[in-house]
Amino acid sequence: MDCSGCNKCTEVRCSIETKCQQLDRNLMDKWGAISYPIYQTATFAHDGFGQSTGYDYTRMQNPTRQQLESIVAYLENGKDALAFSSGMAAIATIMELFKPGDHFIIDEDLYGGSIRLFNEISKKNGLTYTAISLSTEDITPYITENTKAVYLETPTNPMMNVTDIRKLSKITKEHGLLLIVDNTFLSPYFQNPLNLGADIVVHSGTKFLGGHHDTIGGFVVVKDEEFDERIRFIYKTTGAGLSPFDSWLILRGIRTLAVRLDRAQQNALELAQFLKEQDHVTKVIYPGLPEHPGYEIMKKQARGFGAMLTFEVDSAEFAKKILNNVQLIYFAESLGGTETLITYPITQTHADVPKELLEKNGINDRVLRLSVGIEGIRDLKAELTRVFSI
Repeated sequence: MDCSGCNKCTEVRCSIETKCQQLDRNLMDKWGAISYPIYQTATFAHDGFGQSTGYDYTRMQNPTRQQLESIVAYLENGKDALAFSSGMAAIATIMELFKPGDHFIIDEDLYGGSIRLFNEISKKNGLTYTAISLSTEDITPYITENTKAVYLETPTNPMMNVTDIRKLSKITKEHGLLLIVDNTFLSPYFQNPLNLGADIVVHSGTKFLGGHHDTIGGFVVVKDEEFDERIRFIYKTTGAGLSPFDSWLILRGIRTLAVRLDRAQQNALELAQFLKEQDHVTKVIYPGLPEHPGYEIMKKQARGFGAMLTFEVDSAEFAKKILNNVQLIYFAESLGGTETLITYPITQTHADVPKELLEKNGINDRVLRLSVGIEGIRDLKAELTRVFSI
C-alpha cells in the first residue's frame, strides 16, 4: 500500500502483521529513530511560562509510553489505550470507575489474581459480584438494578472456556451494562473484542504483547471518550503508569507478535493432538480442537486459537512427576513468551481461589497448563515423551 503523506498508519485495511510494525508518526522523535527512544526522565523542561512541550512529568505522560499506548490502541481498534505497571494495576483502575453498591457479573473461571482482587479489595470497597459460567449461562436472571458491568476472559484461564462476545454484548447493551473483556490469552493479533461489542479491553502486557518474560505491564483499551478521560485521570493520580524502559520493551515485543504467535499456535495445536494420544492424559482442553465446545465460536470471533492449552492427567502424583522432571519446558508461572512454560494452577496462578470454586471449575491437582512457545515441535514432543516415560 502507498503510505506517502500519511502521518500515522491507521488504515483499517492494513493487515494485523503490518500494524505490528508501525509507529505513530505523529509521535516520532525529531531524529526519526525506527527503534523508538527511551525517554528515561522523570520531568521535562519548558522554554518559558506557558510554553509546554506537551510533557510535564512522567507519572502523567511520557513520549515512550505514549508511543506504546498509541500502537496498542491501533492494534485493538480502540480510541485510546493506557499502559499500566501491571495487568492487575489496569484491572484495579477499571474498578475505580464504579462506586460502593455497584454490582458486577463476572465469569467464574478467571485468572486467580483477578479473583483475589475482586474478593479482597473490590468487595472491601463496596462492590458486589455474581460469578457464573458466561460461556454457558444467560446473564439476564442475574441482572439487578445495581448491575453496572460484565467482566470476562475468553478463552478463560485456565479451563479455556469460550464466550460469544457479540452475543453477550447485545444483552449488555439492552440493559445499559459495560462489557469488559480480558483479551490476554489471544492478544490483539488473534482477537479484537471492541469490534465484537465490548466497551473496555484489558491486557496483561507481560504476556504475548511483551513476549519475552522480561517485563511486567498492563493495558486498558477503550472506545469511549468519557471513559478514556476518567481512566486517564485515575491513572495519573494513582501513579500506575508504565515506566519508559518497560514501555520500550513492550514496543519491541510487539514487533514480533505476529511471527511469535503464528509459530506458537502451530506448536500448540500439534501438542494438543499429541497429548490426546498419551496414556496418562485424561483430558486435553484447547479451543483449536474441533471437539472443544467453543470451537465454532472461536472461528467466528477470532483469527486464531492461541498458544494456551490445559490438560489433565490421571493422578496428582503423575502431575508432580512431570513438574519435577521437565528440562526443556520450564516449570514457571506466567505465559506468552518465546519459551514453553508449564504451570500448576492449583498451587500457582489460582492458589488464592476458594476451594469450592476451584472444584466447580474443574481445577484440581491433576490439571496442568501449558503456554506453548516457539521451540522446535519435535523437541517439545520429545521432552514430553521423555518425562511421561520416567
